[in-house]
Amino acid sequence: MARAILMGRQQQNGTTPKMGDDGEVQNPATGDIIANVPCMGARETNDAIKSAYDAFNSWSKLTSAERSKCLRKWYGYDLLIAHKEELGGLITLEQGKPLKEALGEVAYGAGFIEFFAEEAKRVYGDIIPATLPDRRLFVLKQPVGVVAAITPWNFPLAMIARKVGPALACGCTIVIKPSEFTPLTALAAAELSIQAGIPPGVVNVVMGNAQEIGDALLASTKVRKITFTGSTAVGKKLMAGAADTVKKVSLELGGNAPCIVFDDADLDVAVQGTLAAKFRNAGQTCICANRVIVQEGIYEKFANAFSNAVQKLQVGDGFTEGVVQGPLINEAALHKVESFVQDAISKGAKVLLGGKRHRFGMTFYEPTVLTDVKNEMRISREEVFGPVAPLIPFKTEEDAIHIANDTNAGLAAYVFTSNIQRSWRVAEALEYGIVGVNEGLVSTEVAPFGGFKQSGLGREGSKYGMDDYLEMKYVCLGNMSNA
Repeated sequence: MARAILMGRQQQNGTTPKMGDDGEVQNPATGDIIANVPCMGARETNDAIKSAYDAFNSWSKLTSAERSKCLRKWYGYDLLIAHKEELGGLITLEQGKPLKEALGEVAYGAGFIEFFAEEAKRVYGDIIPATLPDRRLFVLKQPVGVVAAITPWNFPLAMIARKVGPALACGCTIVIKPSEFTPLTALAAAELSIQAGIPPGVVNVVMGNAQEIGDALLASTKVRKITFTGSTAVGKKLMAGAADTVKKVSLELGGNAPCIVFDDADLDVAVQGTLAAKFRNAGQTCICANRVIVQEGIYEKFANAFSNAVQKLQVGDGFTEGVVQGPLINEAALHKVESFVQDAISKGAKVLLGGKRHRFGMTFYEPTVLTDVKNEMRISREEVFGPVAPLIPFKTEEDAIHIANDTNAGLAAYVFTSNIQRSWRVAEALEYGIVGVNEGLVSTEVAPFGGFKQSGLGREGSKYGMDDYLEMKYVCLGNMSNA
């Protein structure tokens, strides 16, 4: 499978990747090597940039209806949904998430492409009332140019769809740099673009030496925009590097999501919502509930009900029926989770459930619930990115808001309450770009996704997701009164 995909990728951008120093792609659930992919560097990246640059002129000149048709065929029900099972299996194989979640990711990604295929037809300009009788003023929106998209391993298809969809809809061409842990899904997507009739050079994939690839993308004056999903630390480096050529930058960075449970919350709704917000993809999402902040009056009751629900989560290989939590992506991720848990325990936290490596070995970690967690512990200050739910007690609404906002992150937050006035009041007070009220699964292609503070710049999804891929041009026509 991997070899066929790679050959398609070579045909797509018209270049032959360097075949030395192949990178191994590993199944995190078993440790098996499932494929070898070329380790590309600066030369291959510059070739891909040139390919995208050369294709931009013709792709951007197509009508919006023509671009829309290509997008619908590529990621829509003609190709992506038709290959849903194969793509879902590929995601589970290289990323580890349960197959049901992987299939959901395929549908989620397809939703973005379908949405942006329609938005391609709605890039409207504007006419401005003139200040002088012989002038006519109007505004055009035009594609920014070549886009570099750097995507993460936790959603290897959906994060590509969320970036490629609006880029191509606007008339941009793109160079995708997927995670070295999950390149196969990106290659499969590129192969499907060929089948959809998207012209060579419009979609390009490079993978391998992250430093060389990143430096080449940042240095090139032909690349006019960087879009990145990943850690805040890397996002800051990309933002600084983009300054030399003054590229447009959109960043979807790390989170430290609070999940606030008030005394008046419906207990069942709160437990199920928190479960979904915390343990999806083994806790490896940027909007996972990182801190479960529970009011004192319901704290013990919630802790017991929540731990009982967590205890029922089935852990294992993502291809096994009934499994809802797979492995962590690699040993580094496992060590990080372990260090966070040990730090919390050393500072007074108690393990209510889990708290250690799973008996399956590899990078599996037990679904974990910690109590008596304090806001100064590392697990409260940083993103754990694993299946650990720390429970933090609070007294008043003001306390909850203070604890929730006491972070440099501001991506997503969750609130559980039966009081409509409180839900509105707290949602307004939270310094986050996304707030779920009585709901733990909030992502959708029709709503803007992005954060406040150091959780990023710009928005993905929804009609607002088109803005970062467009330039605004003001045109003034003078001497319009002459016959």
